[in-house]
Amino acid sequence: MNDAAAAPAQTEHASAVALEIGGAWRGALILGPAGSGKSALALELMAIGARLVADDRVRLARQGRAVLAMAPPSIAGLIEARGIGLLQAEPVAHAPVELVVDLGQIEAHRLPPARRIDLLGVSIPLVHKVENACFAAAMLQLLKGAIRYPETPIPVR
Repeated sequence: MNDAAAAPAQTEHASAVALEIGGAWRGALILGPAGSGKSALALELMAIGARLVADDRVRLARQGRAVLAMAPPSIAGLIEARGIGLLQAEPVAHAPVELVVDLGQIEAHRLPPARRIDLLGVSIPLVHKVENACFAAAMLQLLKGAIRYPETPIPVR
């Protein structure tokens, strides 16, 4: 973790959660404008098995070929539930960002193209917001490593 402190870093107005898969953490960074539902999506993901990394502000640091997400110390273990208040959660100290969700962009395609975003010089898969009830569950499946873009397109009937 000391290498991450010396590497390029930035802070984003975002939320981040992580899922432990086979003893390793896989993180999702949730971006979007104020009021877009970043904390709400993080809470939904936490309700179905993810753990909080950070809410409201996420510190990103490059470590080798990975971008680590972590909470600024002053807000570690806290997440806002709009209309309820600040909730405590046992946080993950840091997790590599394996997925970025942009709630500021609405997905227009039924089967969207593969998208990526550059964070600190690392290309990471990007997903736009989908307005349906299974969005959080789908994000959890992506964090689990579900294949999103098959080599051969799936025929749509």
